[in-house]
Formats: sequence, C-alpha cells, structure tokens
Amino acid sequence: MSLMEHGGVHIRPVTAIAWTSNGSTCPKEFNLISLTEDGAAANFTRSFGMKSGYYLCYSKDLSGGMVVSDVQVISDKETIPHGYCYIAEHLEPKASVWKKKRVCVRVVPVGSVDTAVLDIKLTAKSKMMLQHYTCVGDIHGYVLWCRKGHFSSPMPQAKPRSISLDLHKLSLDQPAPPLPLRPSNPPPPLPHSKLSQRRCSLKSRDTTDKAADNSTIYGITAIDGVPFALHPKFEIQKNGMTPQLNNIRIKSLQDIENEYNYTFAVEESAAKRTRPSVSTGSAS
Repeated sequence: MSLMEHGGVHIRPVTAIAWTSNGSTCPKEFNLISLTEDGAAANFTRSFGMKSGYYLCYSKDLSGGMVVSDVQVISDKETIPHGYCYIAEHLEPKASVWKKKRVCVRVVPVGSVDTAVLDIKLTAKSKMMLQHYTCVGDIHGYVLWCRKGHFSSPMPQAKPRSISLDLHKLSLDQPAPPLPLRPSNPPPPLPHSKLSQRRCSLKSRDTTDKAADNSTIYGITAIDGVPFALHPKFEIQKNGMTPQLNNIRIKSLQDIENEYNYTFAVEESAAKRTRPSVSTGSAS
C-alpha cells in the first residue's frame, strides 16, 4: 500500500531480518515475531520433541543507511540469487537453525530505491490470506508474508549547538565596539636581564602611536611582536661592568663627507673633450 492509502503517515521500511533464540538474544533495535497472524506460536523448532526453538525478528533502524528491498525463501540445494544474502543469526551458544529452507534478503542503500519491504508477518500453514501482503513461501510449517511499497525516510534533524554566554550578551540595538587586533601567537618573553633600555622605550612609544588605528587591520605591521635586543657583546655583563667601546670611532658629518665625497671631475673632463674629426677629402 502506498502512503496515500495510509493518510500520509510516514512509513519506515524494514532494514534487516534475522533469526533469534528468544527475547534475551534479540537485539534491542529488532522486533521479535512471537505469534502468527492466526494466533499460533511462531516458534520454529526442529522437531516436536524440542522445547526450545528460534524466532524471526526484523528491524526498522535506518541508522545504517540500508533497506531490505526483497525477501525470498530458498531450499538448501538452491543457489542464492545474485545480490542477496542469508539473514543473520542471533542465537544462544550451541543453538543452530534448521537449514532445510533458508531466508535470504536483498539489502540496498536507502537512496537507491523508492519501494522496499515495509513489514513481514507469519501465518500457520493454512489457507489464511493476508490482504495487501505477498506470500514469500512456506518454511518449517509457517508461511512468510511481506508487504512492499513506497517508504519515507525521516528528515535529518540538526543537532542543537551550544551558544556561549558572550553571544547572549550581544544586543541588536547597540553593536559592540570592535576589539583591537593582537598577534595570535606572540613570541615568548625574554629574561629581564637581556632587555635593553631602547626596547623598553620603543615599546612604550609604539603603544601610544598605534592606539588610534588598532581598530583596523592596518594597525598591524610586519615587525609587531618581534623582540628587539642588542648584540650580547654590547649588553651589560654579569659583573655589572659595561663593555669596552674604545674601538668604536664616532665620525662627524664633515669626516663622512671628506671620506666619501667624490667630485666626478674625471667624468666631467672626459665629457668635455671633443672627438677628433676624420677628413673625408682626397689626399693632396
């Protein structure tokens, strides 16, 4: 039956069929068929002398993304059809299923088909007919029925996301002021003994200069966060003595001009020279 015949009710397809010994061995997501549609016990046994047996069970759990598109009952001498597999067995230790006839199913991805097996039922071996169901075959004194039709997959629900307290504090009327940009991974601080006086002065001056444009990305430069330190030979020594700087000569502006001044006199004289002309007349 289609969804229209059920008043638009969402119908989930059968996703797995299996054998189970009893309710304790039946997986929690499976439904155990304990009674037939005509009121008989649906306990499959090997012979009348055995008290224990096994039951059919089915699942409609779509978490695996697969559905049962068809069910068949074959004998143990028949070759299993292509694309089919035998149903699983959830049995007690040392228990087994009488395999004179076996149930096999065709399992396909949920998005590859529009119709699938919607329900399975059992009846005792009689002339009882189930409306809207298809007879799959008889197995060990019972008749297996299945109903096929269109199914509807449940809509995926979005997982609730946690909202931080800061987001609750935001107001739509007054936007929050932009936070100043900071280096995401600042360098580790150097020991206090190795920090120079110049670095401290540069850091304080840089903070005042960039206070106005920290709200934009242009306030960040390539040297932000780069530590400044003098060469170790110019740092204050452990004994408190300052290093010897006698070999450093401080040049005045006149000394620099005298040392590196170049008048280009040679080039100017060379440019003023006249190139000798070559006479084109015939020799006398």
